[in-house]
Order: sequence, then C-alpha cells, then structure tokens
Amino acid sequence: MRTRQARLASAYVTTVRLNASDSGSVETDALVVGINTSPDGPRPAPGAQALDGALTGGLAPTLSALGFSGKAGEITKIPTFGAVPASVVVAVGLGDAPAEDGAYDLEVLRRAAGNAARSLAGTATAAFALPAATPEQAEAVALGALLGAYDFSRYRTTGDQKAPLGEIVVLSDASAADGSVARATTLAESVTLVRDLVNTPPSDLPPARFAEIAEETATKAGLSVEILDEAALKEGGYGGIVGVGQGSVNPPRLVRLGYAHPDAQTTVAFVGKGITFDSGGLSLKPSASMAWMKSDMGGAGAVFGALLAIARLGLKVNAIGYLCLAENMPSGTAQRPSDVLTTYAGKTVEVLDTDAEGRLVLVDGIARAGEDDPDIIVDVATLTGGQIVALGWRTCGVMASDDELREEVVDLAVAQGEAAWGMPLPEDLRKGLDSPIADIANLNPERSGSMLAAGIFLREFVPEGVRWAHLDIAGPAYNKEAPYGYIPKGGTGMATRTLVALAERYEAGREA
Repeated sequence: MRTRQARLASAYVTTVRLNASDSGSVETDALVVGINTSPDGPRPAPGAQALDGALTGGLAPTLSALGFSGKAGEITKIPTFGAVPASVVVAVGLGDAPAEDGAYDLEVLRRAAGNAARSLAGTATAAFALPAATPEQAEAVALGALLGAYDFSRYRTTGDQKAPLGEIVVLSDASAADGSVARATTLAESVTLVRDLVNTPPSDLPPARFAEIAEETATKAGLSVEILDEAALKEGGYGGIVGVGQGSVNPPRLVRLGYAHPDAQTTVAFVGKGITFDSGGLSLKPSASMAWMKSDMGGAGAVFGALLAIARLGLKVNAIGYLCLAENMPSGTAQRPSDVLTTYAGKTVEVLDTDAEGRLVLVDGIARAGEDDPDIIVDVATLTGGQIVALGWRTCGVMASDDELREEVVDLAVAQGEAAWGMPLPEDLRKGLDSPIADIANLNPERSGSMLAAGIFLREFVPEGVRWAHLDIAGPAYNKEAPYGYIPKGGTGMATRTLVALAERYEAGREA
C-alpha cells in the first residue's frame, strides 16, 4: 500500500493517500465508483469492475432500477449490506465512455470526484475507484476530491454542521502516481488558501492583514517578500494604488513575492488586483452589487496561491508575484471623479469613475513588474462587469499583446478545468480612452465593449518589448449559485492553477 499523505493548510483537515487495492476489497466507509452512460443503460467505468462482480445482481441493474443513467453530474448512494468491506457505494456519472479506451477527460474525473466528496461530508474515509490508470488521472481524481471536500465554516457557530470528508483514498496502481497525488495536494493547498481569503469578511482582511498573511506564509515557503506601506507607496510614486486606497481608514499595500531557481532560464511575473473591499468609492455601487465585493481581491489571491505552489513544487523557473492591495471606500479623503493621478510608469490618468479602480492599482504593479525583466507579465483581476455580460459567471476573458500568447493562456486554462475564452483588443476602442487633460482616462464612458476597453487601458502600461496577458475573472472568481463539481459556493480560487501551469510551461528544459 502506498501511503503518500498530506494535510491541507486550511480549517478543514481532509487528507489523501494512494492504495493499490481493488474496489471489491478495500476497507472504507464509502466507495466511490464511476458510471458511464450507454444505449443499454448505465455501465461501470474502469475501477468499478471488481465491485460489480461482488454485488448480488450486479451494479448496473441495481442502478438502472433506481433510474440512474450515468450522466455527468448524477450521483446516488447504495448500501452494500456487507457484500464488500465498504458500507456504502457512491455512484457518480461520467457521461459517455471515451472513444479511446481509458482516455477519460481529466475535467470529467475532477468534477465527478468533487461531486462525490461534497456528498460525503461527515464521512471518515472514502475510497475513490474512479478511472485512475495513469498518473494524470490519479492526480485529477485526488485534486477533484480534495477541492470538492472544501468547506468554509470558520464563522459558523450554530446549526446542524457536518465535518468535511476526513480521508480520501485514491485507488490506483499507476506507476509514478505518488508524485501526481503529491502535486494534487500542493495545488489543493494553494486553491484552498485562495478560497479562504476570498470568503473572509473584509473587516478581517484589510490590505495590511492580507500583506501580513502573505509575508508569513510566503516566507515559510521560501519566497522572498517585500511590502510597501502607504508611506513607501506615496514616496515611490505609486499613484494608482495610493489614489484608490486614500479614501479608506485601512491603507493600501503592495506586496512583492519572489521565487528563484538556480536552473531557471526564464522569468514570469504575475500581477493581481487585490481590492479587499470595493464600495465603488464616490462612484458608489448599487447595494446589490456591493454585497459580494469581498471577492474583489480574487486576482491577488490567485497570484499569491500560485507563487506558493510554484515554490513548493520547485519549478525550474523564476517567478515574481505582485499583490496590489487597497480598499476602495467613499470618504472625505477619497479620490474624486475628474481627479488626475500619476502612476508608477509616469503616465497620468484622469479618473472618470472611481469604480473603475482595479485597473488603477494594476497598472502600478504591471509597471513595477517590468523592472524584473520578465519574459511575460500576466495580470489577473476581477476587473469588469462587462466580462460577466459577455461570457457569463464561469468563463474568464483572456486578452494579450499577441494572439499566440492569448491562445496559449486559454489552452492552459481549459486544460486545468478553468474555463477561458480569448478576446480581442480592438484598436478602435482606444480613442474612447482619450482625455483632454491627462495621458489617458480610466474608462470609456461608452459601456459597450467595456471588458475590452479595460484591457486596452492596461496594455498602455505594459513595458515595451514584454509579452503580456490579462485575465478578467470577475464572474468565475466567486460562485454565487449552488456548488457544482469541485466548485463550492463562494470563493473558487479561479486562475490559481492556470498561473501554475504557465510557470510549468516556461520551466527550464521543458519542451515548447
């Protein structure tokens, strides 16, 4: 039996390990198996065959009698009555079997494992007998289960509460699967931290507190940390961050996280929008739009989580992360519509709307990142309502300085299960950002194309000659609806895994 085991650094304590036993003999409280659809009814997927033979009458006829078809997202529980060591079988739908034998889509496995893990809250141990014939499949099952078991209960003191699933056992005899499950644990730790930060009430996560958490956690992971407080930001000319944060009693911060590997040949720089609460400033948001604005630091959270994972995985790349932290509040000291601020790049910006604040903190971070001589700069931000209008709540928009980088980011994101869609940067929209008194205005008063115009604004501050991409995660960073797959209600951790995948793409020695 393999015993790779790790504990997530969160309030919940789900662990994961590997076991080479088959589904009919493993001792566990619950046994999760995958079921495919077929013209003849539900069919056990690889990993479930031993169980199928152990149950009286077979698994497929039992499920068919219950009306279970095996469609993706379906889930049902069957008591075993002692036929196998597991007390209960949890059948999860995988949809149609892949055309190529065993070639299951990794996101299908992640979501199925997540659905099952969430349904098993309060269970001590669950064995996952989903298809896991390869290290990649074993990692997908482990990651989906770990993320599906997530529960943010820090502030709940009453009500009928169940502890999350205690231990996940991935059934696989795939060679090198130990390393894959270890990688899944590392990724889950980072995504969990990001979710926790996004879910934390803004009263408990002002910019200074976020910076403290980043410093403490990153230092333990071996990252270098530099924090600029409000005085240093003002002295250093970070007019965007200072301007956004000057209306709050909680002053802004800029956090620089650094990771270096001796064999690295490239440097990636990530910049995250970290508005710990966004009231809209003097351009006040409607109350309904303000209720979930604790999530407006999701971009900085993703950058923070990605840097931690990159360091813990020991990737052969240099990685820099900038967390641009501020609280956007209305007060007598807040910046006003029609104010002009001077950014770190030296360019002046006319502030037409104080609710278009994320781009103001980002441009200071982007300009500062250029001093690290990176090969690419990628910024991540819950930036515009236009992203939600155009792409919905689950798909982020990706813009870039060139088509090749844009499609590279989209492909990597989709492979991680983080839905993304490439968007253009139409040159005709640039004119709408013209200002009569400054170098540029912070938004185009014309609402159409607002996501794209925001990307064009950011592009103006990218250092010359540096490739750049922008991820607008306004919708996907926070799930306001019911949980699905391994995505909980609330903070999702969106873009964390995409940034790690980008760092892996630029590792020394890795083929293009």
